[in-house]
Amino acid sequence: MINPASRLNSIELSLIRKMFEVTNPNAINLGIGEPDFNVPENIKEAMKRSIDENDTHYTPNKGYLDLREEITKKFKKENGITTTPEDVIVTVGASEGLYMCTQAFVDKGDEVLLPNPSFLSYEACVNLAGGTPVSVDCKMENEFKLKAEDVQEKITNKTKAIILNSPSNPTGAVMDKEDIKAIADLSIDKNFLIISDEIYEKIIYGKKNYSPAKYSDNVITLNGFSKTYAMTGLRIGYLATTNEDYTEQLLKIHQYNIACANTTAQRGAYEALTGPQDEVKKMVCEFQKRRDLIVSRLNDMGYETVNAEGAFYVFPKIEDENFVQDAAKAGVITVPGVAFGSNGENHVRMSYANSYENIEKAMDILEWMINNG
Repeated sequence: MINPASRLNSIELSLIRKMFEVTNPNAINLGIGEPDFNVPENIKEAMKRSIDENDTHYTPNKGYLDLREEITKKFKKENGITTTPEDVIVTVGASEGLYMCTQAFVDKGDEVLLPNPSFLSYEACVNLAGGTPVSVDCKMENEFKLKAEDVQEKITNKTKAIILNSPSNPTGAVMDKEDIKAIADLSIDKNFLIISDEIYEKIIYGKKNYSPAKYSDNVITLNGFSKTYAMTGLRIGYLATTNEDYTEQLLKIHQYNIACANTTAQRGAYEALTGPQDEVKKMVCEFQKRRDLIVSRLNDMGYETVNAEGAFYVFPKIEDENFVQDAAKAGVITVPGVAFGSNGENHVRMSYANSYENIEKAMDILEWMINNG
């Protein structure tokens, strides 16, 4: 057997995907982070037309110009970010954007600050780039929100970047404006990069998403269409900078890895941005009802649960180390919180990207399990 590259020694396969792949088909899956809605019809029709018109050839490396122009308009109108189509790159999902950022900017020995808990891909991408992940605690007493003062304590002369994610996977936390702005100010004062993963920005309840790129030029903003428009399998995302030098370095990774994003998905993405947003509003409204249900039921069972303000996850405190296995046997799939960092210990991530009825059934099963355990 040929030995793998040493950089893979610290990388484990995703525990989320493992849970997904071994799932009993009859179990209620609260483990996977994927909207249970279908792609809106207008987006489907746009993609069908693109195929019928033989729009299946290479696009510019950065993506179709008209799509990048719409992304630029979206950033200006919704996020207060001034960028240009030349500083936007259409990616194969936000995941590729994250990988591009770490490969382009993180060297061996560079420290990258990560919220703890946070999405497990962040640490893996930093490790693959040879960087050193540095944990910043997101405490339950702060509703798992990343606080600027905690970030400041972890900054050293080796700090190269921080990865932000608001709304957050796995906790549903939405950062406060003052913390976003303070971290943006720190990025200028201490000269480090902010990689801002805003893939859940539209899935937010009674709050507003704030982009650090509004306050600092040391920011790469990641976003996409997977969560907002239920386009997960189409793998279409984007990133933007306000610095052409940053864009050029990112393009080197994208060009030699991907060449360009899927043409059909790009046409669907253009329609997603320019077409009606009614289905998005309906989806977010339904997610909020489900959030209210799952938080209420878990708290009633004695599992302390923060009232998550965004995304479609809750992160209840569950100290039973056998809970995930017992729940799976009973017919409910969840993910152990420790998969997202040491502060996930004694927590479990549950996704409410499942029907209201299925969530009710899942909570009934868990309640039965508690009462008969």
